[in-house]
Amino acid sequence: MLAVVGILVIVAIIIAIDVPSLLRKKLKKELWIFSSLLLFGTVLSIAQALHIKIPNPLDWITAIYKPLSDMIEKLLK
Repeated sequence: MLAVVGILVIVAIIIAIDVPSLLRKKLKKELWIFSSLLLFGTVLSIAQALHIKIPNPLDWITAIYKPLSDMIEKLLK
């Protein structure tokens, strides 16, 4: 639980440093992108700190390309 609090404190510091300058410069699109990426990273970090199994994207890529790879391998033999 201490790790989650630490993550949230770091996120709050990042927000305090970056968001005011984005608002002052009226960079709304950049603020939305920044916020969404920070939220995504925060959720993943908290999930990892709580030992929640996060699926590996490489497994999904392998599942998609494995049949194609097998078919090409059979053609080349």
